Amino acid sequence: FAMAKEKKIQLKRVFGYIWGTSFLIVNVIGAGIFVSPKGVLKYSCMNVGLSLCIWGGCAVLSMVTSLCYAEIAINFPCSACHYYFIKRCFGSPVAFLRLWTTLFLGPGILASQALLLAEYGIQPFYPSCSAPNLPKKCLALAMLWTVGILTSCGVKQVTWLQLASTVLKMSILGLISLIGVVLLVQGRQQNVRQFQNAFDGELPDAIQFIEAVFQGYFAFSGGACFTFIAGELKKPRKTIPAIIFTAIPLLTVLYLLVNISYLAVLTPREILSSDAVAVTWTDRMLPSLTWFIPFAISASLFSNLMINVFDCSRVVYLAGQQGHLPLLFNTLNTYSSPLISVLLLVIMGSLTIVITNLIDLINYLYFMSSFWSVLTAIGILRRRLQEPDLTSPYKVPVLFPLVMLGMYLCMVVIPLVTSPSMHYMYAFLFIFSGLLLYVPLIHFKLRLAWFEKMTCYLQLLFNICLPDVSDEQMSEVQT
Repeated sequence: FAMAKEKKIQLKRVFGYIWGTSFLIVNVIGAGIFVSPKGVLKYSCMNVGLSLCIWGGCAVLSMVTSLCYAEIAINFPCSACHYYFIKRCFGSPVAFLRLWTTLFLGPGILASQALLLAEYGIQPFYPSCSAPNLPKKCLALAMLWTVGILTSCGVKQVTWLQLASTVLKMSILGLISLIGVVLLVQGRQQNVRQFQNAFDGELPDAIQFIEAVFQGYFAFSGGACFTFIAGELKKPRKTIPAIIFTAIPLLTVLYLLVNISYLAVLTPREILSSDAVAVTWTDRMLPSLTWFIPFAISASLFSNLMINVFDCSRVVYLAGQQGHLPLLFNTLNTYSSPLISVLLLVIMGSLTIVITNLIDLINYLYFMSSFWSVLTAIGILRRRLQEPDLTSPYKVPVLFPLVMLGMYLCMVVIPLVTSPSMHYMYAFLFIFSGLLLYVPLIHFKLRLAWFEKMTCYLQLLFNICLPDVSDEQMSEVQT
C-alpha cells in the first residue's frame, strides 16, 4: 500500500504551550460547573463561607496532584506515560490490568457523554415531555462516530475544535463571573446578604466535610490529562509546569467568581433545588439568553467527548507498542493518527450506548480510577526510595505524592465504608478477570494465526503501518 515516503508516520511533537493550556482547561471544565455546582454547598451544610474555602482548598489539591503527574510526564515523556509508569514500577501484569480497566471504562465514559450530549441536543424538540430513547441513542451514535472520524483525520481538527471550545467555555464563565462582580460592587442588599456573616451557618461533620472536598475536587479533576499526550508536547520539561501554573490558578479564580455570582443571585436553597444552576441563574439575570446555556453544555460535552477519544486512543496505541495488545494497535494512518485504536474505542462505546444497562457497571468501574491513582502515588514514592540518587529532570517535594496518596486512599476507602455494595466487589473481580487473558496471550505468548491474517487484511484495507522510529522520542523515554 502506498505511504508518503517523504513524510514520517509517527506521533509528532506538535503541541506547544498555548494548545497544552487549552487542553488542560477543556479537560477540567466539564458540564458540571454549568449544571450542578451544588455538591460542595450541600455537604458543607449551606455554610457559604466554608463552601468557598473548600473550593480554594480543592484548587490546591488539584495543583498538588497535577504536579505529581507532571513528574511522571516529564521523566517519561511518551504518550500514555501513566500506563508506561505503572508497567515500569509494578510490572507487566499490573499494567495490563490498568489497560483492561481503560478498555472498558474509556468506552463507558464516551457512551455516557454521548448520551448526555444527545439528551441536551434533542430535548428542545420535546418541550413538554422526555425525549424517546430511540432518537436519543441514534443521535448519540452519530455524535460518537463523528468524533471518531474527526480524531482519525489527525490533530489539526482536534486542535481547532478544542481551542474554539475553550474560548466558548471561558467566555460564558467569564460573563457569569463579571455580572457577579458588578452586582457585589453595586452593594444591593439582596445580592450581598449571602456573604454577610458567611461563616455563621452550621458546620458539617467530618464525613460531610470530606464529601464536600470530594465534590469540589471532581470539578477540578483532569490535571493528569497531559500524561496522555506527553509524547506529543514540545519541550515537555518546560511546557508542562508552565501549563499547570497557568491553567490551575486561572480556573481557581474563575470557579470562585462563578460560585460567588451564583450566590449573589440565588439563595443556597434555590441552588440546592435547581437541576441546572447556570440555567436558573440565567433565567433570573439574562432570560433572553436562557436557550444559550444548553447550547454551551452541548458544545462543552462535544469537545470533552473528542478529547476523551483522543486520550484513550493513546493508551491503546502504547499498549500495542508494549506488547499488551496485538501489534495492529500500534499502527498509524497517513494522518499519523492511531486509527485502529480509535476504531476499537468507538465500536465499544457504540455497544455501550445500545446496551445502556452497562452504564451502571461503568459507574462502579469509575471507582477503580481512584485505585490506579493510589498506585501511581505509591510508584512515585517507591521510585524515590529505591533510586534516591537518580538524576531526574523534574521532582516534586515528597509531601506532594503523600498528599495525593492520602486523598485517593480516602476516595477508595470511604465509599466502601459509607455505602458498601457488592457491586464494588464485582468491579474488582471484573478487573482481575483480565488475568485470564494476560496469562495465555501475554505471559505464554500464545499466537493466533487467524488474527495475524486479519492484521494483514486490515493494514491493506485502512492503509495503516507501523510508525517510523523517532530518535528524539526514544531518547526521551529512556531518560
